[in-house]
Amino acid sequence: MSASARSGFGGVLRRDLLLGARQRSELANPIIFYVIVIALLVLAVGADAAVLDRLAPPVIWIAALLASTLSLDQVFHQDFADGSLEQLLLSHHPLAVLVAAKIAAHWLLYGVPMMLTALLVTGMLRLPDSALATLLATLLLGTPVFSLIGAVLAALTVGLRGSGLLLPLLILPLYVPLLIFSVGAVEDAARGLPVAGELYLIASVLALSICVMPIAAAAALRARLS
Repeated sequence: MSASARSGFGGVLRRDLLLGARQRSELANPIIFYVIVIALLVLAVGADAAVLDRLAPPVIWIAALLASTLSLDQVFHQDFADGSLEQLLLSHHPLAVLVAAKIAAHWLLYGVPMMLTALLVTGMLRLPDSALATLLATLLLGTPVFSLIGAVLAALTVGLRGSGLLLPLLILPLYVPLLIFSVGAVEDAARGLPVAGELYLIASVLALSICVMPIAAAAALRARLS
């Protein structure tokens, strides 16, 4: 990455982090939703340890998946509303680099807090200690994929009326493979089975998404706003 591209990446990243930090209610909504989903499950199941042990991995990941969709509309919505998105398109910096900075900011603002919250609520679900490290690894590898794939569809739907409702319907089916392998890894870790295969696969999905999705999102923005 050239010095100019690094400068553009850093500038957009700092700007989005500062703007996001000022919108505390927007940051809190996915976390509150996440905790509510987990708490409702615990109340519904009760104190049955066997059931909680079996349901903990899928519930943690399904709740994270659903909560992540609440914030995807924020990747480009504010910039579209105030007109700064057009300025990004006109910038001399590569658009894919600027989009990558916005995706990174989205993950830092929403993905990292959700990942930390998931670790805090594992006590309610009686997740075995042997699976905590694997859970953290899958969340660390998987939550950026949420932001990367979501950014492409957010770019395609930016400015559309009702995009906040349309976006989850479009994005959820694309998350299913990641969900299956992440839940499988946590379940295998809880049983004492090897999980390297699942983790390598999730890491490969992340690497591919990092290479492809910012470029795809930039192309979607140009097509949407041209």
